[in-house]
Amino acid sequence: MKQSDKSQLRAEALEKRDGLDPVFRIECASAIAAHAGGIDLNHGEIVAGYMPIRSEIDPRPLMHALMARGARLCLPAVIDRTTIVFREMIKGEPLIETGFGTVGPGPDASELKPDTILMPLAGFDAAGNRLGYGAGHYDRAIARLRKAGLSPRLIGLAFAGQECGAIEAEGHDVPLDLVVTENGLRGFDSHA
Repeated sequence: MKQSDKSQLRAEALEKRDGLDPVFRIECASAIAAHAGGIDLNHGEIVAGYMPIRSEIDPRPLMHALMARGARLCLPAVIDRTTIVFREMIKGEPLIETGFGTVGPGPDASELKPDTILMPLAGFDAAGNRLGYGAGHYDRAIARLRKAGLSPRLIGLAFAGQECGAIEAEGHDVPLDLVVTENGLRGFDSHA
């Protein structure tokens, strides 16, 4: 798949996502939270969520459900325009702008190494390949975690309608272990 084909697929997926009804979006955010019980979770497990931007599915109800089951939450912060770090999210602590339209804990928050990463995306395919926004922030963050000997579980959050035809993965692309949509959880074969 040429980069121009991937860019076109991304544009089509985002246009489709942008066109979803606002009430449907809220219903879907609630539905993915209802599927939280199907996600294996150890008490104290560190889960990286995100604060939604643009037309992303809202992960906050799911994050709240996982926290109620004992997860510690963190959020990504973009530093030096290319690097994501994950900072602990503490109830009552303020959130600040953390790059690319996102908000999260400030630089005084503890940096954590997530066991599970909830990932926003433009699209996904039946094999668990994901279509990000093209900047590679998550791919680089995951590569750094793996280089440190960690292997976080990667869970894509999406509307079911974001499923695309086959997405050709490039060498730096990191596939998903699981995707959660309003229709439920969908696992993929382990991608080592």
